[in-house]
Amino acid sequence: MQAIRHKDAFVLVMGGLLAFAWLVLWLWAGSPFGRYLDHGDWTKIGFAGALCAAIPAGDAVVPAALYVGAWLFMIAAMMLPTTLPLLAVYHRLTQRRPDRSLLLGLVIAGYLSAWTGFGLAAHAVDLALHRVVLALPWLALHGWVIGAAVIAIAGLFQFSPLKHRCLEKCRTTLSFVIEHWQGRHERRQAFRMGWRHGVFCVGCCWALMLLMFVVGTGSVGWMLLLGAVMAIEKNMPWGRRLTAPLGIALIGGSLALAAWHLGQQAAVAG
Repeated sequence: MQAIRHKDAFVLVMGGLLAFAWLVLWLWAGSPFGRYLDHGDWTKIGFAGALCAAIPAGDAVVPAALYVGAWLFMIAAMMLPTTLPLLAVYHRLTQRRPDRSLLLGLVIAGYLSAWTGFGLAAHAVDLALHRVVLALPWLALHGWVIGAAVIAIAGLFQFSPLKHRCLEKCRTTLSFVIEHWQGRHERRQAFRMGWRHGVFCVGCCWALMLLMFVVGTGSVGWMLLLGAVMAIEKNMPWGRRLTAPLGIALIGGSLALAAWHLGQQAAVAG
């Protein structure tokens, strides 16, 4: 009976956390500050503009803080559902401990920290690309080249050994918890286990997450779709069968996008 109560509490807490993350993203995307979620020109409207003017180095600090907040909500909404099996296994192993909730929170914090690191790196690359586009007039007029390249990279990565190795680690949750949880230095181990699982999750899904920079990081619909795809790939018994068809579809989509734009340019030139 006690185990059932613990399971119900786990489902309730995780369900509430995920529902809260999606609700915040939905309200944020539909608000006048939706551009902050989409990492656009963050510093020109509302309270962020005033903060940037008031805080030393605000032009860098405030947008970065807003981006980190938006990214954390995105990861909580999109990626925590993909790691629920591991969290459930860990919760069962620690359910008799009085500090079980703290330990579970540390696992989640470690997991989110790995994705936060990737998000900051991806954002830095995105900003660098914007600078390159501004410096190259041809690329500014043909921005679709970058989008098509990112989609093609995501498709090709589906066939890489790194993808399959990291995906296997993400799918074998029980062995992963047993390997990384010895019950000593519990809090440190809990955070480290979450971080290591997050690293493998990044290694498995980073290319698919880059697609958000193509379709728009503020698009809740695309978040739902990509989150569902990654959850199926990682957790369903037949999820591994999705990897290759998804890669083929992405490569085909990249080629179709390039062909359409080249056709449009040929029609205009003709």
